[in-house]
Amino acid sequence: MEAFVSQDKVVAMVSRTGRELQRYRKGRRQVVGCIPYRYKNDVQTSLESLEELQVLIITSKKGKAMLFPKEKLGKWSFKSKTYDTFYEGYMFPLLVQDQLEFWPEQHVRQRIWMSISEAKEVCQHWWMKEALERLVNRLTAQKYGRVKQVVVFEIRLNTSSLVALP
Repeated sequence: MEAFVSQDKVVAMVSRTGRELQRYRKGRRQVVGCIPYRYKNDVQTSLESLEELQVLIITSKKGKAMLFPKEKLGKWSFKSKTYDTFYEGYMFPLLVQDQLEFWPEQHVRQRIWMSISEAKEVCQHWWMKEALERLVNRLTAQKYGRVKQVVVFEIRLNTSSLVALP
């Protein structure tokens, strides 16, 4: 089954800002992110070796931290050192096939493709490193057919359409 979302159905919006617009569950702020990944070989569909996999890391707005942009890899609960707030974070894998040259925060953040081992070095939070491990485990399990059902959401950035593949 393929489901296409036409360009007129896609809504471009910036993330919610301000405490009154943030979402909470049981007193914990909810945040959602993804680990954009790609294979060095564009035609590859499964993980043959770790060296073939790259992930996209972005810089924080202040440029001091490396982050992932915000079927689920997992859920993590953690406390913010800056705001003394508890967070509930959800991470999803995102296979990237095309990348736009221009993007909304290009003047505030940098995009850097790097290997899994490089990403583990620059990730400052334990849950980000664990999410990377889960991504590798998921892609490895996919290769050997150990994943019963994987839904891949593919964003074709050059056509602005969203495709869901079973």
